Amino acid sequence: MELAKVTSKGQITIPIAIRNALGIREGDKILFMEEGDKVILTNASTNALQKAQEAFRGAAEELGVKNEQDVIKLVKEIRAERGGQYKCE
Repeated sequence: MELAKVTSKGQITIPIAIRNALGIREGDKILFMEEGDKVILTNASTNALQKAQEAFRGAAEELGVKNEQDVIKLVKEIRAERGGQYKCE
């Protein structure tokens, strides 16, 4: 449990232990989410990544992607379909 004081401008300093736990660095954006009578603070970038992962859950299995080589093969196929406008090394 950590404690922070609110300034007259409504600002707080997020304690270092919390910043470390959330992977928050200088310049990061913080997301505040209300859940009932609680507010959850999270790293906006991490939250966006989690949402993307949830949205794509199951897509790899549907495409038969099991490893990095499968990803490379899929990328090459997609690039070939688009007329080879992108070079794949």
